[in-house]
Amino acid sequence: MATKKTATKKATPKKTATKKATPKKAATKKAAVKKAPAKNAAAPKATPKANGKLSALDAAAKVLVDTKQPMNCKELVESMAAKKLWTSPGGKTPHATLYSAMLREINVKGNDARFKKTERGKFAANG
Repeated sequence: MATKKTATKKATPKKTATKKATPKKAATKKAAVKKAPAKNAAAPKATPKANGKLSALDAAAKVLVDTKQPMNCKELVESMAAKKLWTSPGGKTPHATLYSAMLREINVKGNDARFKKTERGKFAANG
């Protein structure tokens, strides 16, 4: 009777390399942190991108300044598309993305934001 030999693999422990930060690397990390601009620094004014297209936020700000009335985000997206300022690149919910971006700008910039929330779901130009 012949018996078959089966190959068995033995589990080998994996070697993990741990590197300690050298003083030189630590100094460069601190220098990089010092070079970062402050959060409260004045942001540059919104300008069209290099290809001449406005971002959704820039287009929304322009529509709100022109209409001088509070609008919800669905109305803003429709108005931006009708005026050919901005069109969705194919997303399913561009109004939700715009809403989120507008709220984020209000929270980050405070009184310096281009938008203000007038009532639930409606925004107006700030200023």
